[in-house]
Amino acid sequence: MQFILILIVVMGGMGLSVEAGLLGPLGGEVGELWATFSVFSVGAALTFMLMLFFSPRNSPSFFKQPSWTLLGGVLGPVYVVILTITAPVIGIAMTMIGILMGQIAKSLLIDHYGLFGTQHRQVDRKRLVALVFIIISLLLMAQG
Repeated sequence: MQFILILIVVMGGMGLSVEAGLLGPLGGEVGELWATFSVFSVGAALTFMLMLFFSPRNSPSFFKQPSWTLLGGVLGPVYVVILTITAPVIGIAMTMIGILMGQIAKSLLIDHYGLFGTQHRQVDRKRLVALVFIIISLLLMAQG
């Protein structure tokens, strides 16, 4: 089961690279903020349609959730604007490895301290070595 989940997240990561590739030209034509707005509008419409057909009818109220859980709604557009601006300039691969480095570094802190209600996972030597390899790959790509 874990292998299938890993495969799903790898495919999700591939989707983010495609998204970065699409956002660059779109942002060049209509502007970064309009490109971001259009991506989130299409995503919101699709999510709404999926909710109509697949969301459980007895789920807890959206409005009863802690307000800090909505921070992703702020971070998502910031991420998309960053993709839209950087991918055409430094390339999709460099953009993605930079994003990946930031994600892994912050994820290690979140796991280590069990932030946001996540399960505590100790940062060990193997995880730090993995982060170092990602940093090295970012530096190598920046030089190439």
